This record gives sequence, structure tokens and C-alpha cells, in this order.
Amino acid sequence: MSISPFLRSPFTDITGGMVSQQMMGTCQKQEMRYMDCLEAYGLDRGKMKCGHLFEDYHECQTKTKQFKRFMAMRRERDRQIAEGKLKGDQKYVSPRVDSF
Repeated sequence: MSISPFLRSPFTDITGGMVSQQMMGTCQKQEMRYMDCLEAYGLDRGKMKCGHLFEDYHECQTKTKQFKRFMAMRRERDRQIAEGKLKGDQKYVSPRVDSF
């Protein structure tokens, strides 16, 4: 993962925000915490010291844990349908509004 540009110029400073989450992105806070940590420790030590912040930022972007949770819930519902525990209208009952 390359964070700093190979050649730095005023053009790279102006356009640097285009590839970040700071321009109306959903992961602004996580990215800023990670970048602040990298700035404090430097690039080499920061990758090790700020790993937990990078994991939070990466999860915010990719939502892999959220998708795995969703798939686990779907498998459990399919298992219950196959066993006959859920029948009729109970098969596809939507979760409560605040449960997501």
C-alpha cells in the first residue's frame, strides 16, 4: 500500500483529496484517525502501531465482517426453514427496524 506519491508537486497536493474518503466519503473519521496515527509514528512504525486503526478503516470500506454476519444469519434461517421450525409467514419476517 503506497500512501505518499512518488513525485510531490502542487498538483499532487491539490488532487490528493480525490482518492481519499475526505470528500463526502462514509469513512472520513476512520481514515483521518489512521492518517493522524501514521503522521505521529511515521510510515514504517505506523504500519505496525496503527494496524488496529487500519483494520477499522478497511472494514468501513469493504464491510466484509458485516457481510459475513449477514450470510451467517441467512444460513441459520435457511437451516431453520429446512428443519421445519419456521413455517408459513414466519419464514421471511423482516427484522425490527433498529436491529441492523
